[in-house]
Amino acid sequence: MQHRRLGTSAIVVSDICMGTMTFGSQADEAASLRILDQSFDAGINFFDTAEGYPVPPDTKWVGRTEEIVGKWLKTKPRDAIILATKVSGPSHVWFKSPLRNGMTALDRRNIVTAIEGSLTKLGTDYIDLYQTHWPDHDTGYEETMEVLDELVRAGKVRITGCSNETSWGLMKSISASEKLGATRYQTIQNNFSLINRRFEDELAQVCRKEGVSLIPYSPIGGGVLAGKYNGGARPEGARFSRYLDMGGRQAQMGRRFVNDKSLASTERFAAIAAEHGLDPVTFAVAWSKQHDFVASTIVGVSCEEQLAPIFAAADLVLPDEAIKAVDAVSREIMYPMG
Repeated sequence: MQHRRLGTSAIVVSDICMGTMTFGSQADEAASLRILDQSFDAGINFFDTAEGYPVPPDTKWVGRTEEIVGKWLKTKPRDAIILATKVSGPSHVWFKSPLRNGMTALDRRNIVTAIEGSLTKLGTDYIDLYQTHWPDHDTGYEETMEVLDELVRAGKVRITGCSNETSWGLMKSISASEKLGATRYQTIQNNFSLINRRFEDELAQVCRKEGVSLIPYSPIGGGVLAGKYNGGARPEGARFSRYLDMGGRQAQMGRRFVNDKSLASTERFAAIAAEHGLDPVTFAVAWSKQHDFVASTIVGVSCEEQLAPIFAAADLVLPDEAIKAVDAVSREIMYPMG
């Protein structure tokens, strides 16, 4: 397992991070604990969760993921784990959180409430990487960054990051931090995969110039790149099989991931992987890690059987001809996820 620095901070992490958003919904506690153990034994030291997990968001189980991770954390030396979690963004924008009666925001009260709740559920006195889960572009960043700075100074948080942010938002946050002399975002957690390369359009350049690391999520395209939806298949229990039947925002997300362009791309990428003797999941994770602006790629599973092809990407470097073949497909089928 290779290791990389998060931004310009002192924290160095494994270049694969285990995400936990299925823990407590698709994966029960026992399975979740086994997945965490096997990940740690494979050399992963970086684990990502959120106060709003598991998914899909629901008041009946919100917070359960942090509780499961907290139970597991007690079985390991705390210093051996780099733990990341998130405070929910505002509920008056594109998404309404099941937390705090749907009144979440990135102001002082909500951030302080969120960090205390996460510390309690996780059973620890500090978070290594504390992230804002989604932004509020109609509110200034000064209050958010000021409160996050106070958490760092209090020793409750080591470094901070953002998620689902734009180029404009990331630069505005950095400007606010510089103005205040406060902590700055060291990481950005956005969607990035073979079927969603929009990060390379602008945000990659911001990361390079400003010393911010991408920790991409959905490197397997939410399972699409595994090929499970090929040929119009709707595997039982799969996330987007459920989302497409749910209606509303979930169905919209399902159609964004599972569509004619994404499935056509997936078939082409699977053929490239086969030419190099690789499982398509292994290929997708290795491709994600092989970018200069990426520190650690966040993977996620709902059962132990899904771990092996992910672990196989740990020390894998794709040859130039594979990268060129991928780029050719991306030029031919542009922006499969819109």
